[in-house]
Order: sequence, then structure tokens, then C-alpha cells
Amino acid sequence: MSDELKQLLVHADASPQFAQRLEFAGRLAARHGAGLTALYASPSASEALPVAAGIPGLAVQRDNTQDTELARARSVFEQLKPAGLRASWAEVHEFPLAPAFAQQALYADLLVLGQHGPGEGWSTLMPADFPETVIALSGRPALVLPYTSARPGLPGNVVIAWKPTRGAARAVAAALPLLRKAGSVHVLSWGEDAAADAAEGPNIVSYLQAHGVQAQWQREAVEPDKLGELLLSRAFDLQADLLVMGCYGRTRAHEWVLGGASRTVLKSMTLPVLMAH
Repeated sequence: MSDELKQLLVHADASPQFAQRLEFAGRLAARHGAGLTALYASPSASEALPVAAGIPGLAVQRDNTQDTELARARSVFEQLKPAGLRASWAEVHEFPLAPAFAQQALYADLLVLGQHGPGEGWSTLMPADFPETVIALSGRPALVLPYTSARPGLPGNVVIAWKPTRGAARAVAAALPLLRKAGSVHVLSWGEDAAADAAEGPNIVSYLQAHGVQAQWQREAVEPDKLGELLLSRAFDLQADLLVMGCYGRTRAHEWVLGGASRTVLKSMTLPVLMAH
């Protein structure tokens, strides 16, 4: 299986953060010789607010607003799409948004999404759980950018939150192209599994070494109650510009329910996070 980045998929909408995502994805694609697609997915007001559908004049106002936001996002793409790279534009208008977006995500090596935050206009209707739902439904890894970061740097100092689980393994495998170009890689792990993992046989550090990545491993026997907060704190202390972790949770009544650490990181993140489920 190839572990190179060949195709990125960027979430496009009318929010100011789309420019941030597109610019970051363009730099990442240039570094790895990849192509990128900007996929426009923004909530339809008539779908998000069906109870107001009968108010006279509101439907026309909604249509005009949606057309304006689509034109604005397309203009950002045309202005910022990286020269010399394969860059294309696509749109999804199905509802609900996350499953429609996730279907197109099947054809990308890495998704570039944004942390949920306050938006403008109809974009405030974007589902708060859009990133994690897309990750869960598509099975594709995603690099989620923090809402507050103006221009995230390309990964140079990476922290891996390691647990011997399928989600963490998928996240690390997806991050390998980025890890090979990183200046430093730190692996953080907690709990009894961390000690057992290092005792004998293959482990996360030997796996990374086999792929040309040298990593420092910090292991602690007791997993803290507020693991998500500790992860962000350690990442800050290590001056990391990327956190790699599994996206943990479960489905319940057709909803995606995040585990505590994943929920905390997505809510309070201050650096880009590469997640896989």
C-alpha cells in the first residue's frame, strides 16, 4: 500500500477560514507533489430551518444568500489555488451534508477540514460535528485546522498520541508522509499498554524507524482523567505544530458520539490535528 500523499480534499465554504484551509492545503500539496480538490459543502438554509420555510419572501432571500456565499467561496478558490498544481473545484448540495461530503472523501488520501467555530451568514448553520462525522463515515484521515490560527505552519515538530488501537494505527500510517519530512517526532503514551508495548517485540518506535522516521518515546504508566487537556498541554510544551491521534467514539442512534479525549482536542485545539477513525 502506498503511503504517499497524491490527492488532498479541502472543505470549501463561505467562511473566512476556507482561505486558511486552502492556503495550507496548497502548501502541503506543493511539498508532497499532490493534487487537491476544493469541495464546496455549505448548509442550505431551507434544509436547516424547515420551520421557517413558509415565511413570505424568506425563501428568495435564502436563495440569494446561498448564491452569494457560493460565488464568494469560488472566488477565494480562483484567487488562492496554487499555481502549477492540479487543483479542481467541486460541489455537493445533498442533505445532510456530512454523508454527502464523506462519499466524495473516499477518493482522497487526506482531508483538510476546519474546527467548528462562529461563522458568518448561513455558514453558522454548519453542523458542529461536521469534522468528526466526516472522519467516521468516510474512514479517511483528516487534518483539522484550528479556528483561531491565522496561518498554520507545515508540520515540522510532530507529537503522536499513541494507543495500541486501530484508530491510532490508522492515524500514524496516514501521517507517515508528513512524519518523514518532520524535523522532530515525539510519541506520547499512557497506561499499562504503553509499558507492555515497549517491553518486547515490535512497537510504535520500531514501526516508525522501519518507515524512515526517528522518534522519541515518552511513556507513563497511569493514564490521566483529562487526557485531552494533557495532550494539548504537552504539545504546547514541545512546541509542536501537528498532533497525530486516533478519533475515538461510537455511533448511537445515527449520531457520532466522541470519546472524551477526542472531544476535548477538537473543542480546544490550538494546533492542527491529524485524526483517523
